[in-house]
Amino acid sequence: MEFTYHRSLGPVIGVLLGIAIVELLVVHLVVVSLLGWTAAIIVGVIDLSLVITLIALLRSFRRLPVTIADGVLTMRAGFLKSIAVPVAQIDKLRSHWDSATIKDRHVLNLALASWPSVVVDLRQPVVLPTGRTINAVAHKLDDPAAFHAAIAAVSGADER
Repeated sequence: MEFTYHRSLGPVIGVLLGIAIVELLVVHLVVVSLLGWTAAIIVGVIDLSLVITLIALLRSFRRLPVTIADGVLTMRAGFLKSIAVPVAQIDKLRSHWDSATIKDRHVLNLALASWPSVVVDLRQPVVLPTGRTINAVAHKLDDPAAFHAAIAAVSGADER
């Protein structure tokens, strides 16, 4: 099963991309006038790499959906972040949460700059490759109701 999030996260990254393009043009003109063409080319290449990275991130949202397959829930935020959790490890799906919950160090927020629509609590903490311990995962999915139904059907997790 696949659950998309590109319609929820795409506009936020799209706005950031638009700002980055405007910034690229303005900074390029300022650097040309103050420091010359050589510096402008160097700064332009750095800015252009940011724009290309944001475009690739937007494209990866469609290519890398949240999936449930072979008893494993894989939650992704494009190519930026990903976590795979066995469905049996899911404790519950939250129906309510506040900003303190989302900002908690033990919650992996894959909603990026958006407010999450799904919070999955885990039975056992998961240690990320960075050494950070995760007790819950938050995400902004396009159809959270379908996700809740699928998790409930696959794992028997109850919503609290």
